[in-house]
Amino acid sequence: MNPFSALDWQKKIYLSGFSGKLPLVKIDPVHLEEAAKAAMSPQAYAYIAGGAGVESTMRSNRNAFETCKIIPRMLRNVGERDISINLFGKKLSSPFLLSPIGVLEMVHPEADLAVGRAAAQLGVPYIFSNQASRPMEEVAKAMGSSPRWFQLYWSKSNELVKSFVQRAEKCGCDAIVVTLDTTMLGWRTRDLELAYLPFLEGKGIAQYTSDPVFQQMMDEADAQENTKREITWQTLRGLVSMVNRYPGKGFFKKLKSGRPIKAVQKFISTYSNPCTTWDDLKFLREQTKLPVLLKGILHPDDARKAVDYGMDGIVVSNHGGRQVDGSVSTFEMLPEIVNAVNGRIPVIIDSGIRGGADAYKCLAMGAKAVCIGRPYVYGLALAGELGVYEVLRNFMADFELTMGLAGCKNVSEITRETLR
Repeated sequence: MNPFSALDWQKKIYLSGFSGKLPLVKIDPVHLEEAAKAAMSPQAYAYIAGGAGVESTMRSNRNAFETCKIIPRMLRNVGERDISINLFGKKLSSPFLLSPIGVLEMVHPEADLAVGRAAAQLGVPYIFSNQASRPMEEVAKAMGSSPRWFQLYWSKSNELVKSFVQRAEKCGCDAIVVTLDTTMLGWRTRDLELAYLPFLEGKGIAQYTSDPVFQQMMDEADAQENTKREITWQTLRGLVSMVNRYPGKGFFKKLKSGRPIKAVQKFISTYSNPCTTWDDLKFLREQTKLPVLLKGILHPDDARKAVDYGMDGIVVSNHGGRQVDGSVSTFEMLPEIVNAVNGRIPVIIDSGIRGGADAYKCLAMGAKAVCIGRPYVYGLALAGELGVYEVLRNFMADFELTMGLAGCKNVSEITRETLR
């Protein structure tokens, strides 16, 4: 019996409507984003919704799905449907995972905790963000035994990389996802027009301030510590934000220690390393026995190299269009990458997925799973944990109904022959 039946969820929505109760979150993805925009600050919306340059990659991500059509088949007996999948030896309730998205405190005070609890209710793996607003241990505890992974940005410090991976193992993460495409921030025009970067206020660095290696690194001198800045009301508000977000009690005690400022300075100087190469992956492989996936792969040759270097999976991603303007879309590259890998390791995809039909097309093209990004953040902004839960239930229901109406009773029946 499917505890997350699409027909049951659909029925609940209609019956609630009959009683005068509308869903907590909008179901149409465009309306969902519009409602969330109204609930967010301009800075939060720019950070979550924005892309690089003129945002052509974001548009390409969506347009690519329109080039491919589903061919529904009839009289296939789809009365019992199963959307579960097996990934790295574990059975998952659906083909969905939650992409890592940082600085969620910008949209809701419970941030990653609310997302983790919602994901746990549905058995959907949550990929903890390297730039989280809550430490991974805190979110893992809230999720119980539910599946979770950890996203890793390769720091300039290998000792910090090692510490993050060890912590992820200890708090029950099932895989490490190395994000490759953000060794530098892309030219994000919406953020630049507002001249706003949340990390400068101490937001989104909870994985760092909770890490013992990072705490030791904060005692190292950095050149920018002596940089003089103009003091304005805005910088004072930023300072208050830094102090409030730094762990510990006593505002003035933390302020006097100077560590909240040191934490931001050390983070800015070390968070990512543009000099990372394929050979560095050997170091990571030596640190963990967990599956390691490379996120950001868009070229089939890079997919082959991932296999050659002993990686366990690939996430086809362009960071939701946030890094390279004019990049290829993920869906258009998916078939080539699946062919290059040739079944040796699983291929997952993100960027631009907005509904069940998108997910269906990705699985038909050979993806083992798909990642949801911005939509769950919009649900978080609108209704916290319940908002995330509803967004996920909507994705799962939409996918199940699409699958059944296309003539497939389970994920294994979704093949390229069902597409044109």
